[in-house]
Amino acid sequence: MGFFVLFNTFFSGNSYFYQNQIKSMSTILEVNKVVKQYGDYVALNEISLTVPKGSIYGLLGPNGAGKTSLIRIINQITLPDSGEVILDGEKLQPKHVQYIGYLPEERGLYKSMKVGEQCLYLAQMKGLSKAEAKKQLEFWFDKLGIQGWWNKKIQELSKGMAQKIQFVVCVLHKPKLLIFDEPFSGFDPVNANIIKDEILELQKQGSTIIFSTHRMESVEELCDHIALIHKSNKLIEGKLIDVKRQYKTNDFEVGILTDNDEKLKVILQSKFKIAPSHFNSINNELKLQIQLGEYSSNELLNILVQHGQVTHFMEQIPSVNDIFIKTVSAI
Repeated sequence: MGFFVLFNTFFSGNSYFYQNQIKSMSTILEVNKVVKQYGDYVALNEISLTVPKGSIYGLLGPNGAGKTSLIRIINQITLPDSGEVILDGEKLQPKHVQYIGYLPEERGLYKSMKVGEQCLYLAQMKGLSKAEAKKQLEFWFDKLGIQGWWNKKIQELSKGMAQKIQFVVCVLHKPKLLIFDEPFSGFDPVNANIIKDEILELQKQGSTIIFSTHRMESVEELCDHIALIHKSNKLIEGKLIDVKRQYKTNDFEVGILTDNDEKLKVILQSKFKIAPSHFNSINNELKLQIQLGEYSSNELLNILVQHGQVTHFMEQIPSVNDIFIKTVSAI
């Protein structure tokens, strides 16, 4: 009897530890009920987030939502008033600075310093030796085709050129967690695409990336998880595909070549909610947006094929932009 009491006591006492160990294996960053106030203004109201390892995590929200305050706390630029941040299973500490790479929206390079000299200095601040820093810088300068910039001063570079330097400084120490705040600001489409490809490559190599931007098309392209903060509160968090499922309206965009448009509309209106639709096409078909309601997509398709040639049949998946606007506008 004593053995079983001892066993149960041991198991119960350590179950929380084991659960946390399992969670830390799959999570790089946990934000637990973080509060931040500036005087009477509440910037973050008990914000909790979970960032999976290896993810590209979109941190979204309108201006003034609290994103920058949260990023500054993760980077230990400021401290929370309450709550805690856990990085890779450990409570956030000064030593974790070297595990994080941060590309701020407001760039922080010294304009009068030479590019190479400044990069070496910043790399050593992240814990690299001078030799290792130079090796990594040579690798990245070669990769991005900027070898000739070593002796230029930052003030001699365009905004996009300076942004490339800032990107290199952010990633060269191979941090576990990368935080990009508007990383494509100042880039032309060609260079924006180069940086996008590098971000995806860093993810393949095991980095976790927090990606804060107002460019919803970039979120669609890059992010697999998102969180939406508005007025200091978290409104949405989860896998992007799951969030889209949650917000879908069962609307379908259809195109059909039929002998009698009006007759088909009457038939469809007896079962579905319909409205005109507009999409590019080389055909002169009837274009409709149809909400399924209680019916299935197969039932809709069966009706359509009985009355003409279906040229277009597509579910209307909500975009990140649609979800952003709908959620923020409702508050």
